[in-house]
Amino acid sequence: MYLNSIFTDPERTARLIEIAQSSFLPLLKGAIFYTIPLTIITFIVGLVLAILTALARISHVKVFQIIARVYVSAIRGTPLLVQLFIIFYGLPNIGIIIDSYIAAVIGFSLSVGAYTSEIIRAAILSTPKGQWEAGYSIGMSYSQVLRRIILPQAARVSIPPLSNSFISLVKDTSLASLVLVSEMFRKAQEIAASNYEFLLVYSEAALIYWVICFILSIIQQYFEKKLDRYV
Repeated sequence: MYLNSIFTDPERTARLIEIAQSSFLPLLKGAIFYTIPLTIITFIVGLVLAILTALARISHVKVFQIIARVYVSAIRGTPLLVQLFIIFYGLPNIGIIIDSYIAAVIGFSLSVGAYTSEIIRAAILSTPKGQWEAGYSIGMSYSQVLRRIILPQAARVSIPPLSNSFISLVKDTSLASLVLVSEMFRKAQEIAASNYEFLLVYSEAALIYWVICFILSIIQQYFEKKLDRYV
């Protein structure tokens, strides 16, 4: 029925084309100025948090291990949407008011930190113990061995899963629309609400998401091939 109305009604077809053309630029701006920067910022902050969490998990300090495990368990055991709602809508009940964009950065960063910490921890543990012993044998400290020997090797192993996490984060940022961040999907909601062409506008937004993720996948494959040269 929907497709028949498009092909049999020239006026409707012209209207849909006009809506697609007029909505493309606002959607693209939402992706460039909000979705992509939000993804990059939260991934960088989350990656730093992930490294600290992974190091805490493998440390010999029991308190650090407990704190890291509770954090990872809490984040992985609750939906990301619930976490965003608690930060943006829940915290004002106790007097903590956070800007919508900052709330999204905090929420996504905590999520990235918890999930990617397990990737980094596994990559560190996959490094042979002989690498640690070799570093200690030439007088290196724990931090020097970690920084100069272990982490560079762990980085090569963790690049593919971290890249997948980054691509997934691009799509997850659409949840920021529910805490009033004007990213691409929020723009799509506003445009669709004004013209009631939900299928067209949301499909257009999905296409832009797909193109972004496709480009990132190509970049991921390039870096994986570069790293394979050193295996």
